[in-house]
Amino acid sequence: MKIIVPMAGRGSRLRPHSLTVPKPLIPVAGQPIVHRLVKDIAKVLKQPIEEIAFVLGDPAFFGDDVVQSLTQLANDLGAKASIYRQDQPLGTGHAIMSAEPSLSGPAVIAYADTLIRAEFELDPTADSVIWTKRVANPEAYGVVKLNDQHQIIELVEKPETFVSDQAVIGIYYFKDVAVLKDKLQQVLDENIMNGGEYQINDGIKRMMADGRIFKTGTVDEWMDCGNKNVTLETNAKMLGFLKSDGEEQMVDDSLVLENSTIIEPCFVGKNVVLKNSTIGPNVSIGEGTSISDSTVKNSLIQTQTTIKNATLDEAMIGNHVKYDGNFIKISIGDYTIME
Repeated sequence: MKIIVPMAGRGSRLRPHSLTVPKPLIPVAGQPIVHRLVKDIAKVLKQPIEEIAFVLGDPAFFGDDVVQSLTQLANDLGAKASIYRQDQPLGTGHAIMSAEPSLSGPAVIAYADTLIRAEFELDPTADSVIWTKRVANPEAYGVVKLNDQHQIIELVEKPETFVSDQAVIGIYYFKDVAVLKDKLQQVLDENIMNGGEYQINDGIKRMMADGRIFKTGTVDEWMDCGNKNVTLETNAKMLGFLKSDGEEQMVDDSLVLENSTIIEPCFVGKNVVLKNSTIGPNVSIGEGTSISDSTVKNSLIQTQTTIKNATLDEAMIGNHVKYDGNFIKISIGDYTIME
């Protein structure tokens, strides 16, 4: 089994946090988004992962540190890491084709801007499984249309009349991804574009037209990391899941705790110092951060940051920040100083 991860976008909706760190590498609940996503997909697949192919953008932004992080992620799962570059932002189909040498055999394609919780078996009779989530407002999403055999026969974008309540979340399984590759090559050769981009859906529609069987795999949770507010919501949800699972250490043993209280669930990284502060619930704190004389809840604070005299709620603070103030709902990027 392979996992293909297109992640060349700059994550503009999450600025300023994505100005210096690619969005899929921004930690949520203590781990980068793409690390959590790939590990959760591997859990659902329940089979060895042979290769993980990452499609990155400009090397000036997705540099050696990013490659090293992704290579380590693949190695931790016993897989080979393959690194590809998408030289132009020409859509999902173009991004997948940028990894053309890896497009053979069974594979999952997953876009690295969401997190999931799921437990289901891949249908062995299907040529492809499109992962979906039941939603209350399907008119706001791309959804699947099913026949009476529960096979997907159409993809419908933001339907004005009810089609189904199963929204497409951007994760796909293909029994042989080479079939999708051939269809996407046709799309590129014929220069078929939507919104000025080559889309994965145009390849999938051609597979459907050939009679390929598509089924759904419905996830329990689908958590977005598109902007600051929803990323904070995702951080809170993930902390709750991790606490319930009890599989990960939530507070590192190196914590220095002086006259401070932690209200669970929280994630606290290595070498964090808390003095005269109350932290939580739903707070993630990165390695080497120091917080004093503060109250912090429902917030995400990255590494090597210093917080003083703060009352924070729904705050997102980057790496190497110095903050001393009385604002509450803030969003501060890396290397900012507010004293």
